[in-house]
Amino acid sequence: MTQQKTLLASAVIGTLVLVAGCQSGGSKSHVPHEYYSGTVLDRHEIGVTQRTEYLEVQMDPRDTQLRLEELAKVRTFLDDYADVGHGPLVVSMPKHAENPQLAVGAVSEIRQLAWEAGISYEAMLGAAYDATNRAETPIVMAFKTYQAVPPECQSAAEIDFANAVSNNDLPTLGCAIRTNMAAMIAEPADLLGGRELSEGDRVRRGTQLQQWQRGETTAATRTEAESATVSTVVQ
Repeated sequence: MTQQKTLLASAVIGTLVLVAGCQSGGSKSHVPHEYYSGTVLDRHEIGVTQRTEYLEVQMDPRDTQLRLEELAKVRTFLDDYADVGHGPLVVSMPKHAENPQLAVGAVSEIRQLAWEAGISYEAMLGAAYDATNRAETPIVMAFKTYQAVPPECQSAAEIDFANAVSNNDLPTLGCAIRTNMAAMIAEPADLLGGRELSEGDRVRRGTQLQQWQRGETTAATRTEAESATVSTVVQ
């Protein structure tokens, strides 16, 4: 009986020593502190920078209206603003244009093109700039946009793949994924939040709930023409 108590006491003491050793060795851990919070993707965040897009609409003082190639540039610029533009669309004309009548008419034409592109007059901001000592006096259009900045991935040449001291994931894990995401994001401003979500379809949601309660399928009904069946033309 005494021998059993001695063995039990030895086992308890050994366990306590082992636990104490693990706790005291915490300062010598090879696991980085940031591994205890978040995920590998959190360690490779995508940045967002703000930039301003500009377009100079050239005017020849001998003309009475904008040329076709300049109008094509304006339309493309307006499409870009409609897709990724933020804030007002600024249209600046020179204070001392070589042909003031052409400049005023060009601004009016640009505003009309913007309206036709779905841009309200309230979203446009008129301005004037000092064109002193400038060889050309174009109309300057500008708007604010955002750009996604991918994380800086560490080179694989800097990593010792033979180091097996710990079982940690490599510092580059997830960085390539974030880089690809940054290249695919259509609207980088969404990373900053703030854009309101459109209201969901309450009727459709209620219908799906009723179908689920009755044990019916909640998928949308497809016609035979829409079904994804394999063609039998070559059979």
